[in-house]
Amino acid sequence: MSGTNAASGAAPCRFAHYFVICGIDTETGLEPDELAALYQWLEADRQGKDPDTAATGENFEQSPLKRTFKSKVLAHYPENVEWNPFDQDAVNMLCMPKGLSFRTQADSREPQFHSFLITREDGSRTYGFVHTFYEEVTSPQICSAMQTLYQMHQAENPSSDSPSSSSSSSMDSLASSLDEADSPSSSSCRSAACGGYDASRDTLFVSKALCLITPMPFMHACCRFLSQVHRAVTAASPPPLPLESYVHNILYEVPLPPPGRSLKFHGVYEPIVCQRPGPGELPLADFPLGQTFTLLGVENLVQLFNCTLLEMQILLYSQDYQRLMTVAEGITTLLFPFQWQHVYVPILPASLLHFLDAPVPYLMGLQSKEGTDRSKLELPQEANLCFVDIDNHCIELPEDFPQFPNKPELIQELSEVLLRYGISPVGGAPPTSVPTSTTTPGSVSTRHPGLKSQQALRELEDDGRNGNLGGEQLAVLELLQGNATLERLQALAKRTGVRVEALRGVGGEGEAQGGRTAVEEEELRNAKLNVQLREVVASRFTMMFADYEAFVIHSAPDLESWLTNREQMHNFDKASFLSDQPEPYLPFLSHFIETQMFATFIDNKIMSQWEEKEPLLRVFDGRIDKARLYNVRAPSLRSSNYQRCTILKESAQAIEQRLMKIDHTAIHPHLLDMKIGQGKYEQGFFPKLQSDVLSVGPTNNKWSNRTATAQRRKDRHRQQTEHLTLDNDLKEKYMQEARILGKNLRQPKLSDLSPAVIAQTNWKFVEGLLKECRMKTKRMLVEKMGREAVELGHGEANITGLEENTLIASLCDLLERIWSHGLQVKQGKSALWSHLLHYQAREEKLEQQQAESPVSSCPERRKSESSIGMPSLRASVIQDMRHIQSMGEIKTDVGRARAWIRLSLEKKLLSQHLKRLLSRQALTKKLYKRYAFLRCEEEKEQFLFHLLSLNTVDYFCFTSVFTTIMIPYRAVIIPIKKLSNAMTTSNPWVCVSGELGDSGVRQITKNVLEMTFDSAFRPHTHIDAMFKCQNLGKLTTVQLGHDNSGLLAKWLVDCVMVRNEITGHTYKFPCGRWLGKGVDDGSLERVLIGELALPNADEDCGRGCRTPDMQHSPGQTRRVSITSMGGRGYKPTSAQIQEAIGEAVNSICKHFHKPEKERGSLTILLCGEVGLVGALEQFFHNGFKSARLFQKTVFVWDFVEKAVAYMESADQMGDMQETAPLGLTCVSLCHYVSAINSSPRNIGKDGKFQLLVCLGARDRLLIQWLPLLVECPVIQRMYEESALLRDRTTVNDLIAVLQTLHDFPITLEASLVKGIDL
Repeated sequence: MSGTNAASGAAPCRFAHYFVICGIDTETGLEPDELAALYQWLEADRQGKDPDTAATGENFEQSPLKRTFKSKVLAHYPENVEWNPFDQDAVNMLCMPKGLSFRTQADSREPQFHSFLITREDGSRTYGFVHTFYEEVTSPQICSAMQTLYQMHQAENPSSDSPSSSSSSSMDSLASSLDEADSPSSSSCRSAACGGYDASRDTLFVSKALCLITPMPFMHACCRFLSQVHRAVTAASPPPLPLESYVHNILYEVPLPPPGRSLKFHGVYEPIVCQRPGPGELPLADFPLGQTFTLLGVENLVQLFNCTLLEMQILLYSQDYQRLMTVAEGITTLLFPFQWQHVYVPILPASLLHFLDAPVPYLMGLQSKEGTDRSKLELPQEANLCFVDIDNHCIELPEDFPQFPNKPELIQELSEVLLRYGISPVGGAPPTSVPTSTTTPGSVSTRHPGLKSQQALRELEDDGRNGNLGGEQLAVLELLQGNATLERLQALAKRTGVRVEALRGVGGEGEAQGGRTAVEEEELRNAKLNVQLREVVASRFTMMFADYEAFVIHSAPDLESWLTNREQMHNFDKASFLSDQPEPYLPFLSHFIETQMFATFIDNKIMSQWEEKEPLLRVFDGRIDKARLYNVRAPSLRSSNYQRCTILKESAQAIEQRLMKIDHTAIHPHLLDMKIGQGKYEQGFFPKLQSDVLSVGPTNNKWSNRTATAQRRKDRHRQQTEHLTLDNDLKEKYMQEARILGKNLRQPKLSDLSPAVIAQTNWKFVEGLLKECRMKTKRMLVEKMGREAVELGHGEANITGLEENTLIASLCDLLERIWSHGLQVKQGKSALWSHLLHYQAREEKLEQQQAESPVSSCPERRKSESSIGMPSLRASVIQDMRHIQSMGEIKTDVGRARAWIRLSLEKKLLSQHLKRLLSRQALTKKLYKRYAFLRCEEEKEQFLFHLLSLNTVDYFCFTSVFTTIMIPYRAVIIPIKKLSNAMTTSNPWVCVSGELGDSGVRQITKNVLEMTFDSAFRPHTHIDAMFKCQNLGKLTTVQLGHDNSGLLAKWLVDCVMVRNEITGHTYKFPCGRWLGKGVDDGSLERVLIGELALPNADEDCGRGCRTPDMQHSPGQTRRVSITSMGGRGYKPTSAQIQEAIGEAVNSICKHFHKPEKERGSLTILLCGEVGLVGALEQFFHNGFKSARLFQKTVFVWDFVEKAVAYMESADQMGDMQETAPLGLTCVSLCHYVSAINSSPRNIGKDGKFQLLVCLGARDRLLIQWLPLLVECPVIQRMYEESALLRDRTTVNDLIAVLQTLHDFPITLEASLVKGIDL
């Protein structure tokens, strides 16, 4: 009992936890793989049949040699380890992912090595290393069963050569790609029947797997140990000791090497060395990164790395299990200091194919069939999928994702490291997968000449081996042919367990440098290459996140309150962090800081206040502190200059030094207290091991006692501190909840795959999708409303346009994943667009039928004239689809789906459109399986409700992204409601300007009067014009004018309405003035400043607009501008005028303090109804003697012109020349007024004053011109004594306020300064 305790207590420090043997159970005989039956159940369910009555008979279409049969765990030692309970089903499935496979003597039977890992629910991992070989079947029952199965197959399929046709279903095509993955190539012909089996003539072999399960990924060491055990079985003479001695030794007497140390232990024939990185080094990664780079090429690997960082769905595809594992582990080790937080299954067993349907980020590996065409492989979802075809060295990337910062420089640096090790950075064919008994996995393709010739020799050996002789024995056999003395030495060496590799020197192949064998030298090169490649990438993160700690928000007083309120807390100041980064980094970083891996990294940082730092975080923080010490970051804080890794040499030296000086040597294997005669050696057959000696470890070895003592000390310390912290169980519960927050199912459960468990898994996906939707919409609302609150309440902005774009892209990805979940048949890369196309086809067919029927009624169309001025747009899914389909710029279905989502979101119709789409239940049932998210009624309703909440904020996510498309605009000119004023005989024109450009002058057909009726049946007339031009963005100004021809040339315009006919955004440009000579200020052209009109509440479509009635106050409370018609009689007080100027200047200052991407229109702040021009107009109008003299209105511009005329008179100019600065200022004012007056535009007097103020603000001359106008004697004639302009103190205050604008570069829209020549 004490032995068991010692063994289990020391388990965390043991090198290996279990030794497992999987293979055929001769007692139960041949059983069809029950996972294949489960697959049939899933397919029956997919096709809508009753799964329980689905055919479960044998599959006679395939040759039994190609079929999979049930494998079993034949033995595992020890029975159980407390720290790592043995999961029999999972281990069996991953040791033999396709079950048992059979071969005859005509087939290739090379041993194969592969690795796997099992991720537990808490995210911790256990690694498995598997050596699979073929063993002769000696059971007559098995041979006879195989003979019978083959005869039945022949009877069912007389022409068995033709492959079975694969179904069009996505899962069927996946299955067919796996069915024959182990089948030999057509060149290796079988026995007479070429694929047949005849018991009287053929020898039958079956696969068997030896597996080590370890807590850490010491891949090379495990591979060498297992290959030596296999060699001992196939060797001509028995091993020096019984196999139990070696298995017992590695399970109980070989410890894990301590951090920063190396360890030597003994296999059957040769010693094996492994090492573990020190506390400040990158964590252990023994899978050969060089092979990963060789398989894919640097360019492809960096792109794959980028997709992994952005948490996309990643599917690896290869015939070789070990390649899948090598690439998966290679990519995840490059993530340091971050960790993959989602589903991670580097080898996906055939029974888990339904997991490719998972609507979550995943990293999975799928085995391909030899010669499978990628085009035939239909995957459930591809919109956000990165498909990695390892064997063909290519990847397929998702559309439209940001690139990793400094990508070309990173590729260059990685390429240089590879070239130093003789590896081409361009992805090419690596060496064929060689049996692991003679070489380490992951050997790289291009080597120095000595190793190259050795590799060739190995491959030659392997060809002649035929699964019976180990490579070393064969080499020695060839070497010793005809040499009797050396043969006797060889036999003696075998008995004593001495290695004979040094004998190769006789044949001309000496030891590698430093006394290491060529295999050890290769391992050292791989280890050095691994660490240098990882250091290059790690240094990028050290540079990018050097200051991350400054932006971590520590808001909780203790761990318990933090864990309890984790979901509501902001842990990282994302906006401030982004504002501190170089511009080129922003697209990537704004996406990356939204990922689960970054969130978990920040959570770990916060929790490190109260508990021990997570190891990766500790190493990363140590590196940042070191960089700060050397002041590496400071000079380039906001620079995007690439800084190369400076510690490549020392990182490789640390590895070499540990291997040159071995720190620890484990106990040698030794004879155990065993029963004699059991497990007798028989060449080529793995013996039955004695379980009693392998079930417990020794009670007296030093390191296990030391471990147990350390464990007891830890326990005592924990008990002492327990009362100081919260209850341990409660803390653990909180910790688990905090860690899995925001994550969906992290790992498929391999041990139980009943239909009920699969249903439960799908239910978890549905719940996870709904939760993700809630979190995303909430985040979008909080960020957006936060920004709008800023604009209203003068707070601090905390979202940039870039971040908004990231959130919307993330919503698009989520919708694609929801629409991909539970899809029956895959059509196109975008599941959402495919559904929309099906819907469109049905609706258009219905429309056609209605059009053909004699009685067709369209009640919806009556609404089109219900609003004043603008006919309302119909809210139609189909119409929005047609807009997207007409956009030639978008080439793919994924792009069209994303554009449609953006358009619907901008129109505030996303929830309504999707509800309409899903209301066609027959279509949804046809396209989706029963368990799909879209067929879960309650969750679907909640999902649509969350999307509906996005209607509370305004998005321009379509307009701002698709800037080059052609958009139809409708302009409606609404005259004041007197019919006589509504008509004009002149030729009107309009020019619409926006943030992205202007429409150019558009002539309007004369007197195209339309009459509409409002809700009280009052008639209204207006002029309606349609035009098409490139996207103008958000609209800012309209230039409206006419040529003053004809008898009725004078025109009184109320406002102009302009609508984007695709997005439905309507802008109102108030006018309220005359256009015509001899009326108002004589203007024939006005520049109108517009704002987005509020949608009408009573319209379903939410896009209607109407002009407010004259007797009603406008919908929005605004100060009345002095220039507006209604404002003539309104006299603001001095205090109100000064306040208005202060607010106008304040708004302009705020505008420039916002990030550039966040600023609105400066034109509105200058010329809008509460802009600077209107406020200064009020200032100039105060006390202005504007009484009508001889029926002529006097304007402020008249005062400016008279003042300038006075200044230009010769005697005054002479006086002013005496003071040079004043003289220059006087000249500039006269020059600007002259230029405005000589402009070819007829903009009227108020328009000219507006232009003067804008030009003065732009050129920083306003504060110089004001004293000139105040000092001019003309002021006494035109202003009353009490006028603000005549109060020196007030004018000085005004100058001081306007002075603040000099700090900003004011630029004016082209529509304002057109035709002005300065």
